[in-house]
Amino acid sequence: MAAEADGALKRLLVPILLPEKCYDQLFVQWELLHVPCLKILLSKGLGLGIVAGSLLVKLPQVFKILRAKSAEGLSLQSVMFDLVALTGTMVYSITNNFPFSSWGEALFLMLQTITICFLVMHYRGQTVKGVAFLACYGLVLLVLLSPLTPLTVVTLLQASNVPAVVVGRAATNYHNGHTGQLSAITVFLLFGGSLARIFTSIQETGDPLMAGTFVVSSLCNGLIAAQLLFYWNAKPPHKQKKAQ
Repeated sequence: MAAEADGALKRLLVPILLPEKCYDQLFVQWELLHVPCLKILLSKGLGLGIVAGSLLVKLPQVFKILRAKSAEGLSLQSVMFDLVALTGTMVYSITNNFPFSSWGEALFLMLQTITICFLVMHYRGQTVKGVAFLACYGLVLLVLLSPLTPLTVVTLLQASNVPAVVVGRAATNYHNGHTGQLSAITVFLLFGGSLARIFTSIQETGDPLMAGTFVVSSLCNGLIAAQLLFYWNAKPPHKQKKAQ
């Protein structure tokens, strides 16, 4: 019975969360304070947790737009920059053969972000333009993932996108004086996820560009979270006029 339980545990953990060598260190030799293996286990667990959580991160934002039938407070330009950042991370990671647990959330966040892009256009009366945008994005993604795109282009995309994305969104909030349909749940989940990604990217990829990207992303997402709290009770101008 004990052997069966051990075999089931090993199938669960190896190789998803641990290499076999670390499994033996922790669960056969019972070296529970083996720091390198504990770091691998923590990193893999955090990474997969972030990937799983990313399935729901931007859904509150999507539902908030649908309920309000409005994308007020959301800059289409900022959302598209966000899409570029996620696409850059995904393409860069696939090109460099990084483990899925170190970047998988980019795939699911990309799908949710492109949905938000379409909804912003739709509620601005530009539905046809939104459909055309979806088709064009799919084509560009195929080109980026193909051998036609040099690694230097993919690296440049990854290096330059995140600061522009989040600072652009923060500038939109400051200009509007409110956060509109920006979802608090989405903002704080993105902030927490980007903080955790600093550790997992160092541990799993060893790539300074990936780690640096998440450091900048965490700082900028923290700025947006602070703005959300600051503008918590602020109303869009037209709503204030209706209340008068």
